[in-house]
Amino acid sequence: MQGLSTQRAPHPSVVIPHFAFSALSFLLLGFFILLSGNELTGHYFNGKLLSITHIATLGWITMTIFGALYQLIPVVMEVALFSEKLAKINFTVFAIGIVLLAYTFWISEFGMILLIAASILLIAISLFSVNVLLTAKSTEKWNIESSLIVSAVFWLFTTALLGFLLSLNFIQPFLPDAHTIYLKAHAHTGMVGWFLLLIIGVGASLIPMFFLSHALNRKRLHWAFYLVNAGMLIFFIDMVFVHKGYFIIPTVLISAGILAFMLYVYQSYKKRARKNLDIPLKHTVVSILLLFAPIILAFLISLQSGLDSSFMLRANILYGLSIFIGFITSLILGQAYKTLPFIIWLQRYQKLVGKAKTPLPKDLYS
Repeated sequence: MQGLSTQRAPHPSVVIPHFAFSALSFLLLGFFILLSGNELTGHYFNGKLLSITHIATLGWITMTIFGALYQLIPVVMEVALFSEKLAKINFTVFAIGIVLLAYTFWISEFGMILLIAASILLIAISLFSVNVLLTAKSTEKWNIESSLIVSAVFWLFTTALLGFLLSLNFIQPFLPDAHTIYLKAHAHTGMVGWFLLLIIGVGASLIPMFFLSHALNRKRLHWAFYLVNAGMLIFFIDMVFVHKGYFIIPTVLISAGILAFMLYVYQSYKKRARKNLDIPLKHTVVSILLLFAPIILAFLISLQSGLDSSFMLRANILYGLSIFIGFITSLILGQAYKTLPFIIWLQRYQKLVGKAKTPLPKDLYS
């Protein structure tokens, strides 16, 4: 765990509010899912389901990632965060945008309020992107993890920009094709370009650290980087500009990239010095295994095998749930139980080491 400790790490006041907001979002996510049983079995384009989706993707997952990245970037890139003040401003703007967007979707208001919410979120994500990119620019140690993180931030900004254009299109239609086509591009740019690449980049550092494994084949990370980015680029160009429906090509490329990362994790698991896994690490292992579910569903959907339309709608919703609730949520829970207690321990007890008896990070939660 000492790998998370660095003199370049930001003050905990930068990191902890992100985790607090994400925990509240996770709680609300479960509550709203209970209220929306019918919407989960209907078409994916409905207000309540869109609200739930964005609470999950922005309030729960992305807010957690922002906080974790502020702590981890100084470790991965060996450089201090460009601006802690900008990170705090970004948190406030991002939180306001998330709340407004979730409310707007819940009441199915696809007008000016939605555009305002999307604009606020685009500003917040732009601030985050600038902070990360300027931090990366100053590093003297560039590695594959840095490339994965920076490419993920590029896709995050692309996701936000496309979301803004969609919200503008509801008020003044200008996009040449149906909004559902661009909605799919928006969703996959976020899920694959942002979440997946970011998880691979951060997981490449954290998972071996927690497993206590060394001498791994890092070429697999390079393969994951090129394959996933190539697949995303082909998918995005096809969905937004070409409209030829070449879904199977990016599906194969992205799946191959995921398998390369899974092989890296498997090698780390086999070479681990920590033979007995605690609950957080078991969460991590299970989350990686759960990646097989969206891969299988992605092939089913991309092949468009003439199945019943209602079945395909359910397959699309199950595909999203398998990513958000199965893979990503399980992974976040596992990693949060490892990182958050240590961050809080550093804030409260680091100065007392050697002077008084202090609890271990694992003693800070039940």
